[in-house]
Amino acid sequence: MNIQHTVLDRFLRYVQIDTQSDPDSNTFPSTEKQKNLSRLLVQELKEMGVADAELDKHGYVYATLPANTDKKVPTICFCSHVDTAPDCSGKGVKPIVHKKYNGQVIALPNGPEVHIDPAQHPELKEKVGHDIVTASGKTLLGADNKAGVAEIMDAAYFFMTHPEVKHGRIRILFTPDEEIGRGVNHVDMKKLDADFGYTVDGERLGSLEDETFSADAVTIKITGVSIHPGFAKGKLESALKIAADVVAALPKDRLSPETTEGKEGFIHPVSMHGAAEEAEITFILRDFDDKLLKKHQQTLRDILKQVMGNYPNSRAEFQVTEQYRNMKQVLSEYPQVAAYAEEGMRRAGVTPDKRSIRGGTDGSRLSFMGLPCPNIFAGEYAFHSKEEWASVQDMEAAVRTIIEIAKLWEEKT
Repeated sequence: MNIQHTVLDRFLRYVQIDTQSDPDSNTFPSTEKQKNLSRLLVQELKEMGVADAELDKHGYVYATLPANTDKKVPTICFCSHVDTAPDCSGKGVKPIVHKKYNGQVIALPNGPEVHIDPAQHPELKEKVGHDIVTASGKTLLGADNKAGVAEIMDAAYFFMTHPEVKHGRIRILFTPDEEIGRGVNHVDMKKLDADFGYTVDGERLGSLEDETFSADAVTIKITGVSIHPGFAKGKLESALKIAADVVAALPKDRLSPETTEGKEGFIHPVSMHGAAEEAEITFILRDFDDKLLKKHQQTLRDILKQVMGNYPNSRAEFQVTEQYRNMKQVLSEYPQVAAYAEEGMRRAGVTPDKRSIRGGTDGSRLSFMGLPCPNIFAGEYAFHSKEEWASVQDMEAAVRTIIEIAKLWEEKT
C-alpha cells in the first residue's frame, strides 16, 4: 500500500501547541488551551473534505468519514486525546527530528542534563536507522497522545484522497483531559453513534492492549484533636500525624507500585495534606481482578482501623470512588474487535504484541459505556517526561494499521 504520509508534518505542528491539562481545575475541559489544538483539527478535517467535523462546548472533536461501500458495516471509531500530562511542562515544545538514529545516546540542546540513553530505553536500541523525534530538553514532547492524533488524521486524509479503498462509516473522536482521568466524562455516546472503537494511545510497535487495571480511588479524611501545643499533653491528637501513621503502616514489600509487576495490584498514596485539626490522604487502588481490588480496599480499611485505635478522640472517613474497570470484561464478549486489530497489524507489516496495561485508557471507560474499545500502539515512548521520544517509522506503521483495520471491517462484513 503506497501512502504519501502526512503524519510527521502533522505531529510536528501539533506538539508545539500547549494542551496540558490541570487536575486542580474544576472546569471541563480543565484548560481552555486544549481547544486550540482541537480547533486546528476541525479546520484540517474540513479542509480534507470531512464536512461534519465539529468541536463541542466540552472540547470534544467529532467527525465522520462516510461509508463508501454498499455493505452494512458496523461503525468504527478511532479515538485519541489532545491533552498532555501535568507531570512535565508542555509549553514551548521544540521538536527535533534525529534522522537515521545511530544507536548512540541522544543529547538534547536545551537540557544538557537530559540524555536519552538506549541503556535506559531498551526500545530505542531497536530503532537504529529510524527517524527519532524528541523535544529539546526543557519540556515533554507530547507524543502521548499527539502521535495518536496525528496518525488518525493521516489515516483520515488517506481515506478522503483514496475513495477506491472501501470502508464502512468511520467516526473520529478526539478527547480532552484524558491525562487527569476525565477524558470521557462528557462524551455524547448518542452523537458518537459507533459500534466498536480503538484508542490509538499505546506505546511500543505492535502493542495491542485489551486488558487494563480495574481502578478505584480512596479518600481518607481524618479529624484530629487540635489544641495549643504548649498545653497539649494528653490532649493533642494531630490529624497530620495520624495520616502519616496510616501511610507508614502500608506494606513495605508488596502492594505498592515499586514492588509489583505483571498482574499484581497495589495500594498507592498519591497525596497527603492537612494540619493538626484535619488531614486528608488520597490513594489509588489497582488490580486486574475486581475481587482483589475489593480485598485491597479491606486491607486499607484494616490499616486505618488499627491506626485509629491509637487515637480514641479522633475520627476518620473512608470514601471509595470507582474510576474504571478492566475492559477485558467487555471485550471478551466481542473477540473480533481485537482479532481485527491483530490482523490489521500483520497486514501493515507489524508483529502484534497482545498485552495488559498496568493503567487505563479512555477505552477502559468507553468499553463500559457501550463502545468496546481496545488500545493500539501509537509509537510513543518515555511519556510524561523530558526524555519522551517517538519513532516516525512506528507512527507510519500505526497509520497503516488504522487503515487496514477499517478495511478489514468492510471485508469481513
